[in-house]
Amino acid sequence: MFSIIGIVVVFGAIVAGYLMEKGNLLVLVQPAELVIIAGAAAGTVLIANPPYLLKQIANGFAGVVKGSRFTRQLYLDSLKMLFDLFNRSRREGLTAIEEDIEAPEKSKTFTAYPSVVKDHHVRDFICDTLRTAASGAVEPFDIDQMMEMDSEVHHQDATRPCSALNTVADSLPGLGIVAAVLGVVITMGALGGPPEEIGHKVAAALVGTFLGILLCYGLVGPVASNMSKVAEEESAYYHVLRVAIASFVKGLAPILAVEIGRRAVPGRVRPGFQELEKLCRKKGPETAAAA
Repeated sequence: MFSIIGIVVVFGAIVAGYLMEKGNLLVLVQPAELVIIAGAAAGTVLIANPPYLLKQIANGFAGVVKGSRFTRQLYLDSLKMLFDLFNRSRREGLTAIEEDIEAPEKSKTFTAYPSVVKDHHVRDFICDTLRTAASGAVEPFDIDQMMEMDSEVHHQDATRPCSALNTVADSLPGLGIVAAVLGVVITMGALGGPPEEIGHKVAAALVGTFLGILLCYGLVGPVASNMSKVAEEESAYYHVLRVAIASFVKGLAPILAVEIGRRAVPGRVRPGFQELEKLCRKKGPETAAAA
Protein backbone atom coordinates (compact mmCIF):
# COMPACT_ATOMS: atom_id res chain seq x y z
CA MET A 1 0.00 0.00 0.00
CA PHE A 2 2.77 2.46 0.93
CA SER A 3 4.52 1.68 -2.35
CA ILE A 4 1.40 2.66 -4.29
CA ILE A 5 1.14 5.87 -2.26
CA GLY A 6 4.78 6.61 -3.03
CA ILE A 7 4.26 6.13 -6.77
CA VAL A 8 1.23 8.43 -6.68
CA VAL A 9 3.25 11.04 -4.78
CA VAL A 10 6.12 10.89 -7.31
CA PHE A 11 3.94 11.31 -10.39
CA GLY A 12 1.55 13.70 -8.64
CA ALA A 13 4.38 16.03 -7.57
CA ILE A 14 5.85 16.09 -11.07
CA VAL A 15 2.50 16.83 -12.71
CA ALA A 16 1.64 19.46 -10.08
CA GLY A 17 4.96 21.25 -10.52
CA TYR A 18 4.60 21.14 -14.29
CA LEU A 19 1.13 22.66 -14.10
CA MET A 20 2.37 25.36 -11.69
CA GLU A 21 4.75 26.45 -14.45
CA LYS A 22 1.76 26.73 -16.83
CA GLY A 23 2.79 23.60 -18.71
CA ASN A 24 0.48 21.82 -21.12
CA LEU A 25 -0.12 18.22 -20.05
CA LEU A 26 -1.10 17.21 -23.58
CA VAL A 27 2.49 17.84 -24.68
CA LEU A 28 3.65 15.07 -22.29
CA VAL A 29 1.22 12.59 -23.81
CA GLN A 30 3.47 10.98 -26.41
CA PRO A 31 2.35 7.37 -26.95
CA ALA A 32 5.03 6.71 -29.55
CA GLU A 33 7.84 7.67 -27.15
CA LEU A 34 6.31 5.48 -24.44
CA VAL A 35 6.02 2.54 -26.83
CA ILE A 36 9.69 2.88 -27.78
CA ILE A 37 10.94 3.08 -24.20
CA ALA A 38 8.59 0.59 -22.52
CA GLY A 39 8.76 -1.86 -25.42
CA ALA A 40 12.55 -1.78 -25.60
CA ALA A 41 12.79 -2.17 -21.80
CA ALA A 42 10.47 -5.18 -21.90
CA GLY A 43 12.57 -6.63 -24.68
CA THR A 44 15.78 -6.28 -22.65
CA VAL A 45 14.11 -8.12 -19.79
CA LEU A 46 13.15 -10.99 -22.08
CA ILE A 47 16.64 -11.12 -23.58
CA ALA A 48 18.53 -11.05 -20.28
CA ASN A 49 16.42 -13.34 -18.09
CA PRO A 50 15.15 -16.94 -18.31
CA PRO A 51 11.40 -17.63 -17.83
CA TYR A 52 11.67 -18.67 -14.17
CA LEU A 53 13.32 -15.34 -13.33
CA LEU A 54 10.60 -13.43 -15.18
CA LYS A 55 8.06 -15.14 -12.93
CA GLN A 56 10.06 -14.16 -9.86
CA ILE A 57 10.16 -10.54 -11.05
CA ALA A 58 6.37 -10.56 -11.45
CA ASN A 59 5.96 -12.06 -7.98
CA GLY A 60 8.34 -9.42 -6.65
CA PHE A 61 6.16 -6.66 -8.09
CA ALA A 62 3.13 -8.23 -6.42
CA GLY A 63 5.03 -8.41 -3.12
CA VAL A 64 5.89 -4.71 -3.33
CA VAL A 65 2.21 -3.85 -3.74
CA LYS A 66 1.07 -6.11 -0.89
CA GLY A 67 3.78 -5.00 1.53
CA SER A 68 6.13 -7.02 3.71
CA ARG A 69 4.78 -10.25 5.20
CA PHE A 70 7.54 -10.44 7.82
CA THR A 71 5.52 -8.93 10.61
CA ARG A 72 5.64 -9.27 14.39
CA GLN A 73 2.75 -11.75 14.24
CA LEU A 74 4.56 -13.95 11.73
CA TYR A 75 7.57 -14.17 14.03
CA LEU A 76 5.33 -14.99 16.99
CA ASP A 77 3.58 -17.74 15.05
CA SER A 78 6.89 -19.14 13.81
CA LEU A 79 8.48 -19.27 17.25
CA LYS A 80 5.35 -20.77 18.81
CA MET A 81 5.21 -23.45 16.12
CA LEU A 82 8.87 -24.31 16.68
CA PHE A 83 8.26 -24.44 20.44
CA ASP A 84 5.40 -26.91 19.95
CA LEU A 85 7.64 -29.13 17.81
CA PHE A 86 10.61 -28.84 20.19
CA ASN A 87 8.50 -29.48 23.28
CA ARG A 88 6.97 -32.62 21.84
CA SER A 89 10.37 -33.82 20.66
CA ARG A 90 11.88 -33.26 24.11
CA ARG A 91 9.10 -35.24 25.81
CA GLU A 92 8.71 -38.10 23.31
CA GLY A 93 11.89 -37.99 21.20
CA LEU A 94 12.52 -36.67 17.70
CA THR A 95 10.86 -39.74 16.22
CA ALA A 96 7.57 -38.52 17.71
CA ILE A 97 7.36 -35.72 15.15
CA GLU A 98 8.36 -37.91 12.21
CA GLU A 99 4.82 -37.95 10.84
CA ASP A 100 4.64 -34.16 11.13
CA ILE A 101 7.81 -33.50 9.18
CA GLU A 102 7.09 -36.18 6.58
CA ALA A 103 3.58 -34.86 5.82
CA PRO A 104 3.36 -31.27 7.15
CA GLU A 105 0.19 -30.59 5.17
CA LYS A 106 -1.57 -33.19 7.38
CA SER A 107 0.12 -32.25 10.64
CA LYS A 108 -2.00 -30.53 13.28
CA THR A 109 1.05 -28.65 14.49
CA PHE A 110 1.92 -27.23 11.08
CA THR A 111 -1.62 -26.58 9.85
CA ALA A 112 -2.33 -24.60 13.02
CA TYR A 113 0.04 -21.91 11.70
CA PRO A 114 -0.96 -21.35 8.05
CA SER A 115 0.83 -17.99 7.85
CA VAL A 116 4.13 -19.82 8.41
CA VAL A 117 3.82 -23.01 6.37
CA LYS A 118 2.05 -21.58 3.32
CA ASP A 119 5.54 -20.81 2.03
CA HIS A 120 6.86 -24.17 0.87
CA HIS A 121 10.46 -22.95 1.14
CA VAL A 122 10.00 -22.29 4.86
CA ARG A 123 8.18 -25.58 5.33
CA ASP A 124 10.92 -27.52 3.58
CA PHE A 125 13.65 -25.66 5.48
CA ILE A 126 12.15 -26.68 8.83
CA CYS A 127 11.12 -30.22 7.91
CA ASP A 128 14.33 -31.14 6.09
CA THR A 129 16.44 -29.89 8.99
CA LEU A 130 14.44 -31.73 11.65
CA ARG A 131 14.41 -34.85 9.48
CA THR A 132 18.20 -34.72 9.31
CA ALA A 133 18.45 -34.16 13.06
CA ALA A 134 16.10 -37.08 13.74
CA SER A 135 18.40 -39.41 11.83
CA GLY A 136 21.00 -38.97 14.56
CA ALA A 137 23.82 -39.35 12.04
CA VAL A 138 24.75 -35.65 11.79
CA GLU A 139 26.44 -33.52 14.42
CA PRO A 140 24.68 -30.32 15.60
CA PHE A 141 27.50 -28.18 14.20
CA ASP A 142 27.09 -29.77 10.76
CA ILE A 143 23.32 -29.24 10.90
CA ASP A 144 23.92 -25.57 11.66
CA GLN A 145 26.31 -25.30 8.71
CA MET A 146 23.76 -27.04 6.51
CA MET A 147 21.07 -24.52 7.45
CA GLU A 148 23.44 -21.63 6.85
CA MET A 149 24.23 -22.92 3.37
CA ASP A 150 20.53 -23.47 2.63
CA SER A 151 19.58 -19.94 3.69
CA GLU A 152 22.44 -18.42 1.68
CA VAL A 153 21.35 -20.25 -1.46
CA HIS A 154 17.78 -19.10 -0.94
CA HIS A 155 18.95 -15.51 -0.40
CA GLN A 156 20.91 -15.59 -3.65
CA ASP A 157 17.79 -16.79 -5.48
CA ALA A 158 15.72 -14.04 -3.84
CA THR A 159 18.11 -11.26 -4.89
CA ARG A 160 18.35 -12.25 -8.56
CA PRO A 161 15.06 -10.52 -9.53
CA CYS A 162 16.30 -7.34 -7.80
CA SER A 163 19.51 -7.39 -9.84
CA ALA A 164 17.57 -8.00 -13.04
CA LEU A 165 15.25 -5.09 -12.33
CA ASN A 166 18.16 -2.80 -11.44
CA THR A 167 19.66 -3.62 -14.85
CA VAL A 168 16.42 -2.55 -16.53
CA ALA A 169 16.35 0.66 -14.47
CA ASP A 170 19.91 1.48 -15.52
CA SER A 171 18.98 1.01 -19.18
CA LEU A 172 15.91 3.29 -19.12
CA PRO A 173 17.76 6.65 -19.40
CA GLY A 174 19.67 5.28 -22.39
CA LEU A 175 16.46 4.07 -23.99
CA GLY A 176 15.01 7.53 -23.38
CA ILE A 177 17.93 8.98 -25.32
CA VAL A 178 17.25 6.50 -28.13
CA ALA A 179 13.65 7.72 -28.29
CA ALA A 180 14.86 11.35 -28.24
CA VAL A 181 17.34 10.74 -31.06
CA LEU A 182 14.61 9.18 -33.18
CA GLY A 183 12.49 12.27 -32.47
CA VAL A 184 15.34 14.53 -33.58
CA VAL A 185 15.68 12.51 -36.80
CA ILE A 186 11.98 13.07 -37.48
CA THR A 187 12.40 16.76 -36.66
CA MET A 188 15.25 17.09 -39.16
CA GLY A 189 12.94 15.76 -41.84
CA ALA A 190 10.40 18.46 -41.01
CA LEU A 191 12.79 21.41 -41.29
CA GLY A 192 11.35 24.12 -43.49
CA GLY A 193 7.84 23.42 -42.28
CA PRO A 194 5.73 25.56 -39.94
CA PRO A 195 7.52 26.56 -36.70
CA GLU A 196 4.66 25.14 -34.64
CA GLU A 197 5.11 21.70 -36.19
CA ILE A 198 8.87 21.74 -35.62
CA GLY A 199 8.36 22.85 -32.01
CA HIS A 200 5.90 20.03 -31.42
CA LYS A 201 8.34 17.43 -32.78
CA VAL A 202 11.21 18.79 -30.66
CA ALA A 203 9.01 18.65 -27.57
CA ALA A 204 8.06 15.06 -28.38
CA ALA A 205 11.75 14.14 -28.68
CA LEU A 206 12.54 15.72 -25.30
CA VAL A 207 9.64 13.86 -23.70
CA GLY A 208 11.40 10.62 -24.58
CA THR A 209 14.42 11.59 -22.45
CA PHE A 210 12.09 12.78 -19.71
CA LEU A 211 10.17 9.49 -19.62
CA GLY A 212 13.33 7.39 -19.56
CA ILE A 213 14.77 9.25 -16.59
CA LEU A 214 11.43 9.38 -14.76
CA LEU A 215 10.76 5.65 -15.12
CA CYS A 216 14.30 4.86 -13.99
CA TYR A 217 14.50 7.00 -10.85
CA GLY A 218 10.81 7.38 -10.08
CA LEU A 219 9.42 3.88 -10.62
CA VAL A 220 11.58 0.91 -11.63
CA GLY A 221 14.61 1.79 -9.50
CA PRO A 222 12.61 2.30 -6.28
CA VAL A 223 10.64 -0.91 -6.92
CA ALA A 224 13.90 -2.85 -7.31
CA SER A 225 15.18 -1.29 -4.08
CA ASN A 226 11.98 -2.31 -2.28
CA MET A 227 12.32 -5.88 -3.57
CA SER A 228 15.91 -5.95 -2.31
CA LYS A 229 14.78 -4.93 1.17
CA VAL A 230 12.13 -7.66 1.15
CA ALA A 231 14.85 -10.18 0.29
CA GLU A 232 16.90 -8.92 3.24
CA GLU A 233 13.89 -9.30 5.55
CA GLU A 234 13.40 -12.85 4.28
CA SER A 235 17.06 -13.62 4.96
CA ALA A 236 16.67 -12.30 8.52
CA TYR A 237 13.62 -14.54 8.99
CA TYR A 238 15.54 -17.63 7.90
CA HIS A 239 18.32 -16.65 10.30
CA VAL A 240 15.81 -16.67 13.18
CA LEU A 241 14.61 -20.15 12.21
CA ARG A 242 18.18 -21.32 11.91
CA VAL A 243 19.40 -20.16 15.32
CA ALA A 244 16.29 -21.50 17.08
CA ILE A 245 16.55 -24.95 15.49
CA ALA A 246 20.33 -25.07 15.95
CA SER A 247 19.96 -24.22 19.65
CA PHE A 248 17.45 -27.02 20.19
CA VAL A 249 19.53 -29.56 18.27
CA LYS A 250 22.50 -28.66 20.50
CA GLY A 251 20.47 -29.71 23.52
CA LEU A 252 18.93 -26.54 24.92
CA ALA A 253 15.44 -26.61 26.40
CA PRO A 254 12.63 -25.65 23.97
CA ILE A 255 11.83 -22.38 25.73
CA LEU A 256 15.50 -21.36 25.67
CA ALA A 257 15.83 -22.32 22.00
CA VAL A 258 12.93 -20.09 20.95
CA GLU A 259 14.21 -17.32 23.24
CA ILE A 260 17.51 -17.36 21.35
CA GLY A 261 15.49 -17.21 18.15
CA ARG A 262 13.56 -14.23 19.53
CA ARG A 263 16.82 -12.39 20.21
CA ALA A 264 17.71 -12.76 16.51
CA VAL A 265 14.46 -11.10 15.34
CA PRO A 266 14.98 -7.59 13.89
CA GLY A 267 14.24 -4.95 16.53
CA ARG A 268 11.31 -3.29 14.79
CA VAL A 269 9.23 -6.51 14.83
CA ARG A 270 10.77 -8.34 17.81
CA PRO A 271 8.17 -9.62 20.30
CA GLY A 272 8.80 -9.12 24.00
CA PHE A 273 10.14 -11.83 26.31
CA GLN A 274 6.97 -12.08 28.38
CA GLU A 275 4.78 -11.95 25.27
CA LEU A 276 6.53 -14.97 23.77
CA GLU A 277 6.69 -16.83 27.09
CA LYS A 278 2.95 -16.33 27.66
CA LEU A 279 2.22 -17.58 24.14
CA CYS A 280 4.40 -20.67 24.59
CA ARG A 281 2.60 -21.57 27.80
CA LYS A 282 -0.61 -22.00 25.86
CA LYS A 283 -1.40 -25.54 24.83
CA GLY A 284 -0.31 -26.53 21.35
CA PRO A 285 -2.91 -27.87 18.88
CA GLU A 286 -2.11 -31.54 19.48
CA THR A 287 -1.92 -31.14 23.26
CA ALA A 288 -5.22 -29.29 23.31
CA ALA A 289 -6.84 -31.98 21.18
CA ALA A 290 -5.59 -34.72 23.51
CA ALA A 291 -6.91 -32.84 26.53
